[in-house]
Amino acid sequence: MPAVSKGDGMRGLAVFISDIRNCKSKEAEIKRINKELANIRSKFKGDKALDGYSKKKYVCKLLFIFLLGHDIDFGHMEAVNLLSSNKYTEKQIGYLFISVLVNSNSDLIRLINNGIKNDLGSRNPTFMNLALHCIANVGSREMAEAFASDIPRILVAGDTMDSVKQSAALCLLRLNRTSPDLVPMGEWTARVVHLLNDQHLGVVTAATSLITTLAQKSPDDFKTSISLAIARLSRIVTSASIDLQDYTYYFVAAPWLSVKLLRLLQCYPPPEDAALRSRLTECLETILNKAQEPPKSKKVQHSNAKNAVLFEAISLIIHHDSEPTLLVRACNQLGQFLQHRETNLRYLALESMCTLASSEFSHEAVKTHIETVINALKTERDVSVRQRAVDLLYAMCDRSNAKQIVAEMLSYLETADYSIREEIVLKVAILAEKYAVDYTWYVDTILNLIRIAGDYVSEEVWYRVIQIVINRDDVQGYAAKTVFEALQAPACHENLVKVGGYILGEFGNLIAGDSRSSPLVQFNLLHSKFHLCSVPTRALLLSAYIKFINLFPEVKATIQDVLRSDSQLRNADVELQQRAVEYLRLSCIASTDILATVLEEMPPFPERESSILAKLKRKKGPGHLPDIDDARRNVNGSTEHSESTEATSKSSSHPFTDLLNLNSTPSAGGSLLIDVFSDNSTPASMDVSEENFSRFVCKNNGVLYENQLLQIGLKSEYRQNLGRMYVFFGNKTSTQFLSFSSVVASQDTLKTQLNVQTKTVDPIIEGGAQVQQILNIECVSDFTDAPVLNIQFRYGGALQNIAVKLPVMLNKFFQPTEMTSQDFFQRWKQLGAPQQEVQKIFKAKHSMDTDVTKAKILGFGVALLDGVDPNPANFVGAGVIHTKSTQVGCLLRLEPNTQAEVKVKHTHTHTPNPVLNHNIPIYRVTVCVFVFVQMYRLTLRTSRDSVSQRLCDLLSEQF
Repeated sequence: MPAVSKGDGMRGLAVFISDIRNCKSKEAEIKRINKELANIRSKFKGDKALDGYSKKKYVCKLLFIFLLGHDIDFGHMEAVNLLSSNKYTEKQIGYLFISVLVNSNSDLIRLINNGIKNDLGSRNPTFMNLALHCIANVGSREMAEAFASDIPRILVAGDTMDSVKQSAALCLLRLNRTSPDLVPMGEWTARVVHLLNDQHLGVVTAATSLITTLAQKSPDDFKTSISLAIARLSRIVTSASIDLQDYTYYFVAAPWLSVKLLRLLQCYPPPEDAALRSRLTECLETILNKAQEPPKSKKVQHSNAKNAVLFEAISLIIHHDSEPTLLVRACNQLGQFLQHRETNLRYLALESMCTLASSEFSHEAVKTHIETVINALKTERDVSVRQRAVDLLYAMCDRSNAKQIVAEMLSYLETADYSIREEIVLKVAILAEKYAVDYTWYVDTILNLIRIAGDYVSEEVWYRVIQIVINRDDVQGYAAKTVFEALQAPACHENLVKVGGYILGEFGNLIAGDSRSSPLVQFNLLHSKFHLCSVPTRALLLSAYIKFINLFPEVKATIQDVLRSDSQLRNADVELQQRAVEYLRLSCIASTDILATVLEEMPPFPERESSILAKLKRKKGPGHLPDIDDARRNVNGSTEHSESTEATSKSSSHPFTDLLNLNSTPSAGGSLLIDVFSDNSTPASMDVSEENFSRFVCKNNGVLYENQLLQIGLKSEYRQNLGRMYVFFGNKTSTQFLSFSSVVASQDTLKTQLNVQTKTVDPIIEGGAQVQQILNIECVSDFTDAPVLNIQFRYGGALQNIAVKLPVMLNKFFQPTEMTSQDFFQRWKQLGAPQQEVQKIFKAKHSMDTDVTKAKILGFGVALLDGVDPNPANFVGAGVIHTKSTQVGCLLRLEPNTQAEVKVKHTHTHTPNPVLNHNIPIYRVTVCVFVFVQMYRLTLRTSRDSVSQRLCDLLSEQF
């Protein structure tokens, strides 16, 4: 090891690092580290004051030990003391230690802020840079509050050094990302734009990053940056590499700055000023021209820098979507990359062309590359590139090439990677429906799709086939014939059996005239698949059989024999058994007219958004889905939809595909920007939403909470003292939710009564997507309060906090108990102590309905005991509350009174003179009115008084 003098290094640190590297085992390393920690601790606690060099050395050792993965719980104060040193090396180590080890919630933050404030005010550029770097690295809210107003002043000051300006711009960018609400937007915003004209390109690069972020938040405040950015970009692209020698990277002039300027321009529409637009067009043309020039270097760094600028320029061309010539040139340039040997370039070219395909100016140019894209789909080794090829084929598809693209996708599907098969199936189904001029082709395509990739054909696909066939009379006969022929294959996928059962049950009569597809042949064909199918498919086939009885009376006896068989009437599955019994009974007792009415043909489905398209949007996210609508993008990059398209998107999607109604449109009175830019970062000040809490007393599934951004759905199940709750978070916007977290909080008392364990949820929720979180619940003892679900995420850079009361009530842990009349009243008398009974008389909130009342009592969790109460109008129930520590028996009795007489007393006061005077007589008239209202009397008896009261409060609110 070379000698290290005290003047230019720390020999003790070098020796310590060498000792660590020479350790033969983990135990030896830990022993050496513990020895060193003990030595450092004794030095810090010693009576002798340490000089700056010693503090720096020991703080460096602590930093090295921390980087090895060991916890450090001392030395922070010594590091803070180093900030006051006038030596650069000591101050640097102090800031480094703070940046790495000090937590944003540390008690030392105030002292650190004082040290930073002193360095910022010192006007020493080296010390100012260290302070700014520390603020950016820590990025805490406390530092943002302390320095958010000072840093902009340093940034725009005329006497600030260039290196400090760079650091100040990047520091302000960091604070804007972590605490955007604390960064003031004042007069400095107009001055920071002029930094784009600064002579130092490092300052321009840092300022461009800052302005781009701020422009996304407040575009109107930074509109003046457009002309300056174009002017600076023009000077870069027209200059020779020798002109910007310090900022030339492998013969490419200032590539990072060029990319940042192009991204800044993507925050705005095309310039309205003709001269400015012409200058920008010249810049973009120059970049496209340079891409055609032979490379000046064979090194990969040169091509990477050159292509980075090119792809960003193409992104700007696509964003503006206003220059047909540029769009076509960009498309042709990307087409050359489709056959490039570099995989990343092929991927980026396909991805950019997907966006180009949505422009009316470049759509035809994209279509010219269809053969190249198809070849890439067949020969590309990388599955991610093949997936982008599928996306591009989907985006470039129109009526002229739909059959070719669908055929190629079907051909590729047979050998496609399993990870993208479902997506290809969805896209084929959408294209076949959207561009089907002849719906017989659509039927053939979907049946072929099921044959090739039946396992990946979701329910939405075959639901949609059924809807279209039912809605179109001209294709019903062909569909019945085609599906009949497809079912004759020895091995059919179950989805094909579902489609066949449904279509033949509805339209089998259209092909029954042919002896080869007579009613009995159709029935035998379907029934031959029956025993190979799952329960839901068997249930569908049974429905098809009863439809056959209506369509073909000649096979009635054969079908009744099947329904009457033991395998149906005594089936272990209750759904199949119930269908068999009811269909058999219906076919025996119903007349021909009644049977025809009950089993008439399905009416047409209402027109609405394709459920397949809705599923693809949820799978890919709206931001990643190529636009295949006939309307193409306008000049601002948005999409113009026709009125019919808007009406379609507003209609609800299929109930099977949108359980949480994620595709619903916010009401006209609401706005997605409501409360988006506020920062409610203190959960303690938030209101806990209890709006839908009471609805879950008697049910376990439904929507718990919904606003313009988020929808929360629940599905829960309970058994004895254990429960499991599935929480579904649906993103209703087209923007990602970032840093998403969901935590269950309980009061201290409730924590001892109820255990709730949560599984982590994905921190990112794509736009239009849905994620699931599982909660495991254990009831330890009876409780009255409910836990709170705290949700936090970032939307559009703003922090969102939502608190919702979770519907975990005591009655969820009921176990229903069946009892005879004698047992019930015997137990009723045993629970006769005054503290064990709670009774409440209350007015009915809803009209009295026997069926609804029964459903609510059953949903409450108890067993409903019929014939127990002498009064048949009363309801009685019994159950046991299961907790970990004990079991609590419960009996309840609900007595409705539909004609309860209530006396209403009304007093009217009359004063003859309006002037207040105690000597003037006052007349009072009292009128008694008797009215009849609907009342309930609820009586609960349990072995624990607190349980009786809580259950009474919960149940009485339901009637």
